[in-house]
Amino acid sequence: MEKMKKRRETEEFIMSPTVDICFKELMQNPKVRKGMVAAILGKDPDEIESTVLMPTILQQEYADDKLGILDARVKLVDGEQIDVEMQNAFFAFWPNRVLFYLGKMYTSQLKEGEGYENLKQCVHVSILNFIHFPDDNICFRAISFCEEGTGKIYTDKMKIYVLELPKLPPEQKNEKDIIRWMRFLRAKSRKEFEKMAERDEYIQEAYEALKRMSADEKKRLEYEAREKALRDYNTQMNSAEKRGIEAGMKIGEKRMLEQAKRTVQVLKEMGMPMEQIVQAVGREENEVKSWLEEK
Repeated sequence: MEKMKKRRETEEFIMSPTVDICFKELMQNPKVRKGMVAAILGKDPDEIESTVLMPTILQQEYADDKLGILDARVKLVDGEQIDVEMQNAFFAFWPNRVLFYLGKMYTSQLKEGEGYENLKQCVHVSILNFIHFPDDNICFRAISFCEEGTGKIYTDKMKIYVLELPKLPPEQKNEKDIIRWMRFLRAKSRKEFEKMAERDEYIQEAYEALKRMSADEKKRLEYEAREKALRDYNTQMNSAEKRGIEAGMKIGEKRMLEQAKRTVQVLKEMGMPMEQIVQAVGREENEVKSWLEEK
């Protein structure tokens, strides 16, 4: 009886696309990438000739520069670059972070000696599983550089899209593609995924990829480790916020760090490759290696 229950739970298990390592894996699929990028840009997928994944680590100009690491960096045929990032936990300085990444991506285009005319449009897409703009119910917005008095676009070379998943409205008929994709990212059960997959071939492809990932034991272990780390972080941060004590925030961060170290040790003992361990805990490889050396 217990074995049957466990088997049923395994068969029904499906990863959540909002967990960053799952999202990154989905973006490896060219058809999924094409469908999602088209929806974000408000284009028909047929207008997107092809997309190419680029390195997600942005170069440092100086030794003490902060390193820029993106979730998914996509390049279109015309040279336009798009950084798509999934963020689950509340991030107080998110606008600053977005501009940091966008600026890094924009300036990294030029090689020595090249002119400014070679610069192409760079887009940052923030997919947020928390409310970033609390004063309205807009779930998808485009932000451009405008002249404040007239609202006229100053330049289209840099653009920001913000998707706030918790703000999704009740389902309606004939929804825009981007809203359907947001519902896909927010879905929790196979039934929800299947319903959306029936209406869109690109979401269908994403669902099939999601099922394959969910059936892969190694990927599932990596996913569950990352999900637990995120859950622990959210629990600790929420607890500290309710107490309203700054010291509580520091304790929460310390506990999260301790939990991450324990997770790394367990995954190492299980024989998981270093690259997968790094992805599972969402930390720098050098930091993870230093944790293992402490044991």
